[in-house]
Amino acid sequence: MKENEVNCEHACRNTCAMLNEALRKETALVKYYEGLLDECNFPEVRSFVTDFVEEKRKGILRIIQKLNEIHARSQSMDGIFSSFNNIDG
Repeated sequence: MKENEVNCEHACRNTCAMLNEALRKETALVKYYEGLLDECNFPEVRSFVTDFVEEKRKGILRIIQKLNEIHARSQSMDGIFSSFNNIDG
């Protein structure tokens, strides 16, 4: 797969491949920057990278929240659909 190529299923049923890939890459970037912090002893750069890592973590949290919303919406829709397909009740 190319760096910018994501196979979107266009169904977003219970999850999102695109957001999962973004989450994976953002998490890898945070680990990379944290590794830089382990090696850096220049206060100005450490402060900059620390702030950058915090911004990335906030982005990761937003992605996780959106994935949770998609999952919850899918579960709600499944419940609604199953209530229409319930022949016993």
